[in-house]
Amino acid sequence: MLGDGNGWVHGDGGAKYWGLHGAAGLFLRAGGTVLVQHRATWTAQGGTWGIPGGARDSHETPAEAALRETVEECGIDPSRVAVERELVTMEVPGWSYTTVIARTRDDAPLDVVPNEESDELRWVLFDDLVHLPLHPGFAASLETVLAAVGHTGTHD
Repeated sequence: MLGDGNGWVHGDGGAKYWGLHGAAGLFLRAGGTVLVQHRATWTAQGGTWGIPGGARDSHETPAEAALRETVEECGIDPSRVAVERELVTMEVPGWSYTTVIARTRDDAPLDVVPNEESDELRWVLFDDLVHLPLHPGFAASLETVLAAVGHTGTHD
């Protein structure tokens, strides 16, 4: 059972979605910033910016998967993270992506160390996200996620 989520789910029209049991990512905020990952070029949608995350294993909740992936990809201390809510931000037959909204316990950015899946990790102001070349899925859900955290700033 452990690690049984890696693999592609095939959808209509040849679409592929990573995660046999769905996928989840962590929208980890500290004040008005969020931790984002510049995805390594060899990864799916490489060269874009998004939140850390990945495939869910069959025994994991979205929050467990998102936190595990963020520990693996960013080297964060999970004891300093408070999960607030789960938000399904994409759903197709047989697959879903859940954005897990969390904050740092002291509302300050955590130290991060990228693994091989990241070209860079960065804490970015909410309003500056739109200026990055975003992962298409993250870009499509950004307005919904920012509304869920109560951010009403400009997005131009």
